[in-house]
Amino acid sequence: MDLETLIGAQLVVGIPGTTATQEVLDHLRAIHAGGFIAFERNFESPEQFRRLLGQLEDALGRTLLVMVDHEGGRVVRFSSGVTHFPDALTVGTTKPPEDVARQGAIEAKELKALGVDVNLAPCVDVLVKGADPVIGTRSYGSDPQRVAAMGVARIQGLQRGGVAACAKHFPGIGAVPKDPHTHLPTIGLDWPAMRTVHLVPFVAAIQAGVATIMSSHVCYSQLDPANQPATFSARLIRDLLRQELGFQGVCLSDDLEMGALRSLVPIGEAAMRAVEAGHEALLVCSDLRAQREVFEALRNAYREGRLSQSELEHSVERIEPLKARPS
Repeated sequence: MDLETLIGAQLVVGIPGTTATQEVLDHLRAIHAGGFIAFERNFESPEQFRRLLGQLEDALGRTLLVMVDHEGGRVVRFSSGVTHFPDALTVGTTKPPEDVARQGAIEAKELKALGVDVNLAPCVDVLVKGADPVIGTRSYGSDPQRVAAMGVARIQGLQRGGVAACAKHFPGIGAVPKDPHTHLPTIGLDWPAMRTVHLVPFVAAIQAGVATIMSSHVCYSQLDPANQPATFSARLIRDLLRQELGFQGVCLSDDLEMGALRSLVPIGEAAMRAVEAGHEALLVCSDLRAQREVFEALRNAYREGRLSQSELEHSVERIEPLKARPS
């Protein structure tokens, strides 16, 4: 692959509407996008959605890596063609892990039929009383061992069915005081609190072979002396997640358009810092102009040597196997 194609393979982007317009196709070609994240705005019916994917891939001449947030409860992007399961908190307090594994298996079958390769679930954040409700019912609960068991069951059900799972939001945002969609929050928990509670489900997910992990746009003041969001933290991504915990899968950023990062740096700089920290794939979920800015910033950074092209090639080698569908 040439440099631009390699950069595009790192990008997971959202688009407007339910059809592949010429404007959208020209844009995706320009940024060499390799990944597509689906939202409600892209879905009318299973037939329409499969047709949209076909239009995109036929026009671009490549298979896209297709992702969706399909958590259950209030976070479901498809209105039909899938089973709508209860939220994680309800499931976590009423069901055994065996039922959660069956849920994952059903989701895998239904999502594969729609052309989805990666389910950006489960949330394995451990809920803390008084935290911002951004996680709330998306968590399996406040017991780290219970969250770990449920998360592993869901991951195994999904991945045995051929859909990659994603444990999020590393290293855990169950205690977050503000919603990172709009603010840059700080979690002040120390290492013992993180290791005995919030990291427990991530360790279990890694041991279970989870394919992807998504980081958080949250600062951890006691974990990283630089007090920067995990998205930019080599201490948390390269050192903790990769070296200490041994994660070998694909590390995803959360949406780089979120307000937590917007208050810090332009989105192109955010993308470069996320890659420097150790992320393989970057989500830019809505704004076509922001997606172009990210692509151009990354291209300049690789050309100028700020970012390593050999690391980029290694990242893409990790990303490509996530595509479950034949080309």
